[in-house]
Amino acid sequence: MQAIEKRAGALPYDPLYDPVTARGLGPRSDYAPTYWIGTAGAPPPDDGPVTGDMDADVVVIGSGYTGLSCALHLAKMHGIKAVVLEANGVAYGCSTRNGGQAQVSSGRLKRSQWIERWGLDVARRLHAEVCEGFDLFRGLIRDHAIDCDPQDGGHYYIAHKASAMPALEKETALLRDTFGYDARMISRDELHETVARDQEAHGAMWEADGVGIHAAKLAFGYLRAARELGARVHVDSPVQGWKYRNGVHHLRTPGGTVRARRVAVATAAYAPRSLHPRLRDRLMPIMSNSIVTRVLTPAELEAVGIRKLSPLTDTRTLRHYYRLLPDNRLQIGSRAAITGRDAANPAHLDALREGMARKFPALRGIALDYSWWGWVDVSHDMMPRITGLPDLPGAFYALGYGGNGVMYSAMAGRRMAQLVAGEAVPDLPIFNNELPHEGWRTPFRRLGQWGLYQFYHYRDERR
Repeated sequence: MQAIEKRAGALPYDPLYDPVTARGLGPRSDYAPTYWIGTAGAPPPDDGPVTGDMDADVVVIGSGYTGLSCALHLAKMHGIKAVVLEANGVAYGCSTRNGGQAQVSSGRLKRSQWIERWGLDVARRLHAEVCEGFDLFRGLIRDHAIDCDPQDGGHYYIAHKASAMPALEKETALLRDTFGYDARMISRDELHETVARDQEAHGAMWEADGVGIHAAKLAFGYLRAARELGARVHVDSPVQGWKYRNGVHHLRTPGGTVRARRVAVATAAYAPRSLHPRLRDRLMPIMSNSIVTRVLTPAELEAVGIRKLSPLTDTRTLRHYYRLLPDNRLQIGSRAAITGRDAANPAHLDALREGMARKFPALRGIALDYSWWGWVDVSHDMMPRITGLPDLPGAFYALGYGGNGVMYSAMAGRRMAQLVAGEAVPDLPIFNNELPHEGWRTPFRRLGQWGLYQFYHYRDERR
């Protein structure tokens, strides 16, 4: 494995951290040993830890994509200079542990499932929201000169078995004919010739919006842009207590209490359950593993045959997401352990290696330069929420992307900034209603997850 330079003054990274059981997170934890952190270079300057009590117009909790986008848009669109509180280093959580894939989605549900749940009119408006979000995402990279190695070329949704093709063809026709979106089917032969020689593939859906990015460089670009617009970003400042008194939120950090009338939460899956009772258990943290190979040889590159650097995803419920990186390493990820204490179990790494080898036999047994895992913020109904807390005035959150937050987090941050500033947001199901809670079933969720994983694996691999 590649050695990664440690964050100055950091404590050892805890690979077994589990947001369901941990009492807190940070401060001063080192980053996870991801490819993104290993190859991004030093992050731009931040504002250091909180060192005393202070007042702020708005506090944003979390300095990942969503929190930094919120701070950026508060300054850019509303003239509000937010204070961002981060438990460890900038973009410590999901934003530097994902697969670097931006897709035209905001949650786990497909367009056909939107129609089934909310009807065609709402589905069309939600589709327009997501497409506008993709334009915003591309615009932020362009307008702020964020050097995140963007590889634009669409997204390939690859049928990993023949029985997945009919549903994929139906979804493609729906996107094209009902939503007027640029999508088409690609045969196995065309896929192998022009995209990738994935040996599992039986065909694929191509959709026009899909960008591969360098995850940490994107986050660090957002950091630079937000601070240039006047936001302050305080690292190693976890919120360890949150009280609301006389119209003011009091956020206690190790270095002092920050007082603000408005608070925006953007912690994804990394908030401890103790952050605030109203937020507790509204997400189901799901672990995802990722590996990056050594640089491929010319013969391996020819065998793999990846001609596009844009995102590739297969049709498993426990899906694989993968692509060739600009430096000719292959990255692939998938779901893994259920609990933090099981995260380092070599069986999960072995399963991911085997998944890669089924797709690209020439890479069986290849050395890895990077291996890591991280928590994904999955909502109980598979869609995100950007909303206010009805019984906590001036408090808002944007959470629950279900693994599709690289792109939509930019728009979610903008929408949360609008809510914080008192502006209306579109009348859509992902706004202005809370993330659902599982109630009495909450203590049994992981048992249910284990059962579902067994079922999904059987269904995914049955031919």
